[in-house]
Amino acid sequence: LHLDDEHGAFFLKGRHSTLERFYTENVEEDSDENESKPPKKPFLFLRRGQSVEFDVIFKPTLAQRLEGKIRVLVGDTYSNKTLIELVGEGYKDDFTLDGLEEDTQERNATSSLKKDIIDAVRVNHIQFGDCPVGKPCRRTFTITNHTHTKVMRFEWEADAIFQFSPKVGHLHPGCAKVITVTLKSDVPATFRRHLVKCKVTQISFEVPRRKVPDWDDRMCVVTWEDTTKKDPAANWPEKEKMVETAPEPAHAVVEDSSQEAEVYLSAFVAYTQFKLNTIVVQLKDTLPLQTRTATFRMHNTGKVALEYSWVEVADSEAVKKPYSTVLMR
Repeated sequence: LHLDDEHGAFFLKGRHSTLERFYTENVEEDSDENESKPPKKPFLFLRRGQSVEFDVIFKPTLAQRLEGKIRVLVGDTYSNKTLIELVGEGYKDDFTLDGLEEDTQERNATSSLKKDIIDAVRVNHIQFGDCPVGKPCRRTFTITNHTHTKVMRFEWEADAIFQFSPKVGHLHPGCAKVITVTLKSDVPATFRRHLVKCKVTQISFEVPRRKVPDWDDRMCVVTWEDTTKKDPAANWPEKEKMVETAPEPAHAVVEDSSQEAEVYLSAFVAYTQFKLNTIVVQLKDTLPLQTRTATFRMHNTGKVALEYSWVEVADSEAVKKPYSTVLMR
């Protein structure tokens, strides 16, 4: 296998290979120089019916689109039937969304092989999997500001089904925030790569940055206000706790700094269902200090995982202790 890579960003590595390696070049036995240097053309010996896997590693050194090729040399000639094109994109964004999956379906749909053009596509994806109707399902990822001087403001677009927290916030230089996405649907639904966008802008403050505290819409201000009620044992009115969202620090948006980040969300929401034929478990007569066991079966007949719990109840209907588990579909 011959790797053509002008910038040295691609690497080819065998995965648990058991292939034999041999050399076809002639090496003179009495040449000290040739003994210290390996031959230039190592070949892998692939027996009939045998297969092997290789990892292609991309480690960019430049923030740009990079290309490479893998060619197969059979004997002394390159095979015209086997040519693997390598495309990668090195990027250095001011901000990134980390901890997300790559949507291979969207990537393959976006990529184009026409006119020998292959696009390197980055698509962020969150897979919720199976979610019961009416129960919140949560996933998390991180948004990071990689700059040293810029302050970023992010805001997720409104969506009734998927809730982002924090939805709006500031990112100071070199800082990151954990974003929680919550899905709660009261009806069965299927979401396939549901698109949600995040608007990111650079902002500036009226005062020095070091004097501006971090902010997002989760932060609250707690105050105590007087009420019309009075404490009989005191001469002052009772206090009521007031919790309000902390106001966003005054700022100005830097012109032509707006960017958009896209996240695709997939989920399957359905009702949990189960089948339990046994209503009464009848244990046979048991002598004192002996143990007798009876079994019964419960089936998950739904399309999502079923969470359930058993509660041991005394004769007086008082709850003594619960037992919980999960029955997968």
